[in-house]
Order: sequence, then C-alpha cells, then structure tokens
Amino acid sequence: MNYRHAFHAGNFADVVKHTVLVRIIDYLKRKEKAFRIIDTHAGTGLYDLSSEEAQRTGEWRDGIARLVTTKIEGEAASLFRPLLDSVLAVNQGYEVTRYPGSPLLVRHLLRRQDRLTAIELHPQDVAALKMLFAGDHQVRVIELDGWLALGAHVPPKEKRGVVLVDPPFEKAGEFERLVDGLKRAYRRWPGGIYALWYPIKDRAAVVAFRQALKESCVPDILDISLEIRPPSPEPRLDGSGMIVVNPPYVLGRELEILLPVLARTLGDRGASRFSLTQLTGEAPVSP
Repeated sequence: MNYRHAFHAGNFADVVKHTVLVRIIDYLKRKEKAFRIIDTHAGTGLYDLSSEEAQRTGEWRDGIARLVTTKIEGEAASLFRPLLDSVLAVNQGYEVTRYPGSPLLVRHLLRRQDRLTAIELHPQDVAALKMLFAGDHQVRVIELDGWLALGAHVPPKEKRGVVLVDPPFEKAGEFERLVDGLKRAYRRWPGGIYALWYPIKDRAAVVAFRQALKESCVPDILDISLEIRPPSPEPRLDGSGMIVVNPPYVLGRELEILLPVLARTLGDRGASRFSLTQLTGEAPVSP
C-alpha cells in the first residue's frame, strides 16, 4: 500500500485513529497509578502540513482541518476536546499547519508519572524523534523494528497501558503480521490494551483479517471502522479501522457518540458509514 506517513498526516484515517487513542488514554488517567504507552511504529512525531509531501496529497484538508473548523456541540465536544487541544497546541490559533503524530499527541496527554516508549526503524525518523524529545525523561526513543517490540517490550514495568501498532502497510502480509504480533504480545501481557490500526482498501484482505482475529483465541476484541465513501473499481483508501483489545468499558458508548460526528464531518457527500463490532467476547472470570 505504501503508506509513508508524511504524505497522509492529518487525514481522515489519522483522525479516526487518534480519536480512539485519546479516549483510551483519557480513561487510563482516571486512576492515579502510572501507565505506559508503547508506540511500535512511531514515525517522526510531528508533521509539517506545508511540506511538499503533505501538499502533494492535501489529505489533511479533508481530515483534521474539517474537524477543527466544524462546530461540535454537547457531549461530543467534550469528548473531542483533548484531541483538538493537542492538535492546536502545535499550531497558532485554529489555522492547522502542523499535525502531531501519535508520539507527540500521547506526550501532550501524559501526566508526570506516565511514560512513552516510541519505537521506529527508519534512521531519519528516529533522528527526528530523538531531537523532538531530547531531554524528556518521560519519553524513551528506540531504534528497532516495531514488530520485535511486541515480544521484547511487553509487559512494561507499570503493568498498565496501551500498545499502539500502526504499521505503514508498505509490504505484503501486514494483516497477517498484525494478527501474529497481537497473539505473541497477548501471551506475554494479557492485561494490556492493544490498539491496532488497519486500512480499508483491499476488502477481501480486511474480511480475512477480521476472521483471523475471531479465530485468534484473544478475547475481548472490539473492531471500530469508518468508511468515508463506497468502494470504487480502482483500489483506494476508502476507510480505516482500529482493533482494540481489552477496550475500556466506556469506549463503546463514547464512540457511539463520536463516530456519527466523524462520519458526517469526514465523509464524502453523505456516503460514509461506521461500525462497532465485538469480534470476540470477554475472557471468562476465574472463580
């Protein structure tokens, strides 16, 4: 698929992914006990939307730019506020010229006791991450293949937190690697929250991915998806999804409020649709 993120930063898929991530982090902050976020494919951390790459696609204009300029009321406004505040924190006013990647977004939300591990393999991206977080004792930047982190870096010492897996889908077999990586990590840390991003482009591959998750023996898997337009004859990114393992009990209800807003705001002329599907049930409680 070749999802090099500089071309796509701030697009609708980022908005969906980060909406889910922020709501999970907000839930973790309800308790004083520290948590850790492990970002396995961290990227550069901050994206210049005036860059040649971003301007070439302009995808952010139909993503974060729409959300920032849309009037949102009621409970949805409150639920979106941490995400919007994090985006506006790296901009001047409501003119969005930069977009925080997952590591910087997470860092904006951390409390003093919380930690972030940002893992990236691309040498230039790692250098950018290290510069961005230089001197920050709450962030650890590691140059490593993110897939290896699913075995080597879980469980964290905090025993609370999220593993975010957001691969670039540049190579074949990424859906299979997502399932295998999740199973491997879950065996080591069954109590962690796992958030896995995936593109909705190859519909047959998505169907097979969801079926593999159902058969994975990993309990409590929630599938969240938003499609901004119907399928076309030519393969394109029509939607994106998030798989959340061990979702906070409030997440489903919050997304029932937020997904309709995202569908109206980001969809192509009313052609969008969304879904919340429980792929596997909760783990049985030991007597």
